[in-house]
Amino acid sequence: MDNRDEVSAFLKSRRAKITPQKAGLPEYGQRRVPGLRRGEVAMLAGVSVEYYTRLERGYLGGVSDNVLDALAKALRLDDTERDHLHALARAANTGPPRVRRRPKKTTVRPSVLRIIEGLHDQPAFVRNNRMDILAANPLAHALHYQAFEQTPANTCRFVFLDPRAPLFYPDWERIARDGVGALRVEVAKDPYDRELSNLIGELSTRSDAFRTLWGSRDVHVFTAGTKRFRHPAVGEMELVHEVLDLPGDEGLSLTVYSADPDTPGADALKLLASWAATQEQDAATVQSGTEH
Repeated sequence: MDNRDEVSAFLKSRRAKITPQKAGLPEYGQRRVPGLRRGEVAMLAGVSVEYYTRLERGYLGGVSDNVLDALAKALRLDDTERDHLHALARAANTGPPRVRRRPKKTTVRPSVLRIIEGLHDQPAFVRNNRMDILAANPLAHALHYQAFEQTPANTCRFVFLDPRAPLFYPDWERIARDGVGALRVEVAKDPYDRELSNLIGELSTRSDAFRTLWGSRDVHVFTAGTKRFRHPAVGEMELVHEVLDLPGDEGLSLTVYSADPDTPGADALKLLASWAATQEQDAATVQSGTEH
């Protein structure tokens, strides 16, 4: 598939969000559509109306970085949206692969495994561009044990398809929106990723909420921030998270949760570790009884 529809929908959605007032333009007459007119965007970007119309029809092949940056400025795109526009242009210039590509990595390097296993008091896991959790330390398993009931554990499937997710995430709406935005970014990077397309198709079919958010064309990149949880065994938890891309492992990222010392979050992590140890001991007891 090409990405012309994706480009067109993204540009139209961003244009609809910018009012003449925000763009510093006078308003003349009654407007039949929300946001700026094509001619106003063209003027702000320093291109002809005909050229911008072609861009909005999805033809980004051969467009220079300078034009893309001017367009991003005209549409008041933030850093994530600007990078997304450039990714769409790169995909348009690359085209479909001519040879069958190797499947993306589904394993984690031993050195990275040692890192997450060494974080005894911090939940840590590695996931791919489809939000599959490929490796996790015991504390991350304990935190996300509900998601791990499915194989592979996938955070977006849990958020949209598991009825327990809105209880687990007090800020479910934000979590859901960010997850969809992250998938949108990944699709722009590689519109020919069949497994990613299959995931989006599955979620669109099975979740009205996902389908609605997907239609917004918003984008998101996970970096750092604060996230709240309502763990069934531990209760409310507020943790800081850092998300780091793994150099040399395209599409893989490391997520680590932590809490400042002497805070409720730190106490919650200790309680989570205690609960996880109890669960592990109970499982070992059951296994021992089965063997005998």
